[in-house]
Amino acid sequence: MTWDTVADVASGICFLGGAFLAFAAGVGVLRFPDLLARMHAGTKPQVLGLILVLIGLALRLRSGAAVWALVLVAIFQMLTAPVAAHLVGRAGFRTGKVHPDDLVIDELTDDLRRARERDEGEPEG
Repeated sequence: MTWDTVADVASGICFLGGAFLAFAAGVGVLRFPDLLARMHAGTKPQVLGLILVLIGLALRLRSGAAVWALVLVAIFQMLTAPVAAHLVGRAGFRTGKVHPDDLVIDELTDDLRRARERDEGEPEG
């Protein structure tokens, strides 16, 4: 068994795992009942699925420049997915799509209330 065969088998396993996680993320986004659950399903398995696909692609290509480009894609995805999910969650909260009864801790309402009180207390001018 050569290194090429082992890398190709590992690449195939990574592709299948990544495809399964991306599929699971899509099903979760369609089937989960509320915004927060859908947001969770759309970010965590999707990012891990993409990273597995990128690992599989790196094992298949075996080129230094291509692997570095794939590493940059993975880093960019890991940096932007949580920020996007956070902003979607805040927007959903402010538009009333998130039910306060579903939350264990609700710090955003407290922060919004304090900001509103601070803004009302400041003199205009």
